[in-house]
Amino acid sequence: MSLSPQFLDELRARTSLSALVGKTTKLQKAGREMRGCCPFHNEKTPSFYVNDDKGFYHCFGCSAHGDAIRWMTDQRGLPFIDAVKELAQAAGMDMPAQDRASAVKAERAKGLHDAMADAAAWFTEQLNGIGGTEARGVLAKRGIAPDTARAFGMGFSPDSRGKLKTALKDYGDPALVECGLLIQVEGKDPYDRFRSRLMIPIRDARGRTIAFGGRVIGDGEPKYLNSPDTPLFDKGRTLYNLDRAAPAARKAARVLVVEGYMDVIALAQAGIEEAVAPLGTALTEAQLERLWRMVDVPILCFDGDGAGQKAALRAAQRALPLLGNGRSLSFVTLPQGQDPDDLVKAGGAPAMEALLQAPQALVDRLWHSEVAAGPLDTPEQRAGLKQRLAELAATIADASVRKEYESDFKNRFYEHFAPRRRAFTPFAPRPQGKRGADGQWKQPIAPPTEDVKAFHAIGIDRVLAKAVLAGLIRHPVEIARHMEVLGSLKLVDGALGRLFEAVVDVALEDQALDSARLRTILARTGFDSVAGDLLRADTMPYSFTQSGGDPIRARADLDEAIAIMVARPEVDMALGEATASMQAHFTDEAFERQVALVKEKQALELRLANLVQSNEDARALGSEGN
Repeated sequence: MSLSPQFLDELRARTSLSALVGKTTKLQKAGREMRGCCPFHNEKTPSFYVNDDKGFYHCFGCSAHGDAIRWMTDQRGLPFIDAVKELAQAAGMDMPAQDRASAVKAERAKGLHDAMADAAAWFTEQLNGIGGTEARGVLAKRGIAPDTARAFGMGFSPDSRGKLKTALKDYGDPALVECGLLIQVEGKDPYDRFRSRLMIPIRDARGRTIAFGGRVIGDGEPKYLNSPDTPLFDKGRTLYNLDRAAPAARKAARVLVVEGYMDVIALAQAGIEEAVAPLGTALTEAQLERLWRMVDVPILCFDGDGAGQKAALRAAQRALPLLGNGRSLSFVTLPQGQDPDDLVKAGGAPAMEALLQAPQALVDRLWHSEVAAGPLDTPEQRAGLKQRLAELAATIADASVRKEYESDFKNRFYEHFAPRRRAFTPFAPRPQGKRGADGQWKQPIAPPTEDVKAFHAIGIDRVLAKAVLAGLIRHPVEIARHMEVLGSLKLVDGALGRLFEAVVDVALEDQALDSARLRTILARTGFDSVAGDLLRADTMPYSFTQSGGDPIRARADLDEAIAIMVARPEVDMALGEATASMQAHFTDEAFERQVALVKEKQALELRLANLVQSNEDARALGSEGN
């Protein structure tokens, strides 16, 4: 089907946008426009405007913007073509003619939709009839109220191989087999697929029944039986309760993903209506994309048992290649042995809301999972962890997000395995020694030496500071990301310190600044000579100080250099004080502390040496290629 721009323009012109929006959002006249509280985010003061003359809506709070078709896709959650069809029907317009194959396919789908709708109605009749007594007892035992069962269209399939087939005989066996209601075995007559089961309709985004889930009544296997894939139903692309959850998710600004039908139904009954569930499979890429159309960070609320946590980890790994700016996942781990259904039965909605207040970020879930995967006592085991983290980050297609994950994993690794320092207080001078209770003479703790005092004044390593500053001039977008730690550079006096302050001031005024424009501005303010000397410093063996090369690698190395530059003064200061204490009074505790600090300093030096060596190798390889 081809939809011309002229057809779409006519459709928009014939649609009263304020009437369309007003069906679900309260609007009031405001001059030539209509105004109300935005349906896309929670607000108390109206900032959402609808302009019929111009044919668009706009929210000044969250920047939601669009026309009638966009309203149907974003607020109602409809696919584009379904949105157009519904608006065209309301406007009295005929859709453009389809080609013959498309028309046949559409007519066949219409017949299948009708069959599924009649099947859902028949199952509901059975639930409310004499034969549904046991099924109604199951619902009551599980705490499902009659109003909730009606809202979700729940029903009952009798223990019969042919009652549904007979009830829907006008559709013919082939159509009922095609939509999954009957099972066809070669050489035998088709028979009812669902028997003696509590029936749960699975609906598409428009609320049409496209499949069923059946929970066994009493004993039997499988416990849950889903419809097979059909022309209407693609299990890997469908989310249960999407039609009801999509508008609720936009209002609540969140969407929850739980494991099963009953979890969704129990949460909705408790007042949490923005929950969906995959259909017996691991969360797929198509389902993730559908979730991201509703919110940027869906919350996965899987069971606390081993199977639930494995499912959460699979979803995390599957999401990695698809991540984008602001688009991620978060996780809530339920108490061991409980699912959302159990949780709200015991504590109501507040019990679930308490867990939802502090979801775990995707990067945290991946890090903790890899750290817990096995022992990390040997260098080889730690190298394995580093390799696994690098492989996870490498799967991310978005370069900027991948870089952030690589940097985050690297920082977590060094923080996790760095030698731990004991907390200490600065040493205060004492006027004289004295005897202790054991009669032994105790030496006074020595005051800080002149070397330690001098170190406090000097602060950071000027050589490394020059390299970092050169890197910031070449990659000015990194300045805003590191403002908190880069404050230590202000300890550098003279021309270097003044250049740093000028670079920061310029970069903060324009965070999209590139290196060439930054250097032009610096030249105008008299810093061209100092900046030029830094950028001509070919003796600086780092990727971020060189022109050309891989910018992603250069920024990652710059991140690492900044971390080292900020950590070294603190370690050196603590080591100086520990050494002074050892000189004054030797104890096992003081010795252990000094040894730990020496190891920590060595670890920092090794990190810096690795940066130098890796980039020398990179330049050597570049020279060979030339």
